[in-house]
Amino acid sequence: QLQASGGGSVQAGGSLRLSCATSGFTFDDSAIGWFRQAPGKEREGVSCISKYDGSTLYGDSVKGRFAASSDKAKNTIYLQMNSLRPEDTAVYYCAADCDEVHGVLIYAHWGQGTLVTVSS
Repeated sequence: QLQASGGGSVQAGGSLRLSCATSGFTFDDSAIGWFRQAPGKEREGVSCISKYDGSTLYGDSVKGRFAASSDKAKNTIYLQMNSLRPEDTAVYYCAADCDEVHGVLIYAHWGQGTLVTVSS
């Protein structure tokens, strides 16, 4: 299971930290990450942390602004979002079994998301 939290409303330029409590698998068994979906738009990959070496892939639109991390002891993953923009407004989902295929981040399992709203 995956349960995201920490969403909310913030002004442009601000920061938010999302958390995701997980259960039923370990981070050694599964790559973990985040994706988002804005109203009327397609899903967009945000991050994916490798289960092999802990390296992280990011979507182009969030590189340099967002940072994903994980705490194995707490079975929790995080997404630190800085320099937020109105176009970052979306429902954010944490996900397991992520990968990059032909330059696109894909995700196999996810739970309920958390809404992030960025106002200008």
